[in-house]
Amino acid sequence: MDRDEVWQTIDAERLSLAELLDDLTPPEWATPSLCAQWRVRDVAAHLTLSQTGVLPALVAVVRARGNLNRMIRDTARHQARRPTAEYAPLLRAMAGSRRTAPGVTHLEPLIDVLVHGQDIAVPLGRQRAMPARASAAAAARVWPDLWPFRAERRLRGFTFAATDDDWTAGAGPRVEGPIGAILLLLTGRPAALPRLSGPGVEALAARLSPARTR
Repeated sequence: MDRDEVWQTIDAERLSLAELLDDLTPPEWATPSLCAQWRVRDVAAHLTLSQTGVLPALVAVVRARGNLNRMIRDTARHQARRPTAEYAPLLRAMAGSRRTAPGVTHLEPLIDVLVHGQDIAVPLGRQRAMPARASAAAAARVWPDLWPFRAERRLRGFTFAATDDDWTAGAGPRVEGPIGAILLLLTGRPAALPRLSGPGVEALAARLSPARTR
């Protein structure tokens, strides 16, 4: 995908996600998302911050004492204090803009809206398609070592192959499935495992099981 196609996809994903948010009930806003310790409300709030300017970002980093993960968590929780009715309009207002947060490419907003859209939809039982070409572009950006995912390090020893795109990565027993599910796995969402198959899936599931990682 070229840059214009990426931005067109980001716009479409933001607008469709805004429609989903319009329809959520209060219990759904409070539902745990696929992001550990983040509610659906926190994820939606985070997505409205992807155009944060340089100065606010620097202030947030200083407040988090240089810890970027803490900065992302704290800014999302602060934004999540806003009424939930504001999130869909904020996302719609971002459509057509090409601004990004400091230090990222045009592909990071694509990763954000694709993956976080699933973080919201999956635990709510909502169907939300992930476009294959866009998911492949996002996966290519994540692999091998994009912070904070470090996908190749975490998932070393397996070959990942999309069944709806020609995207492949890694070396070892094969794990295959829709590229959207692979993207979720690369970004740390084991909930994607039931959508994957192949000779490497059982070993991969064992590696990612909570009992194994404690």
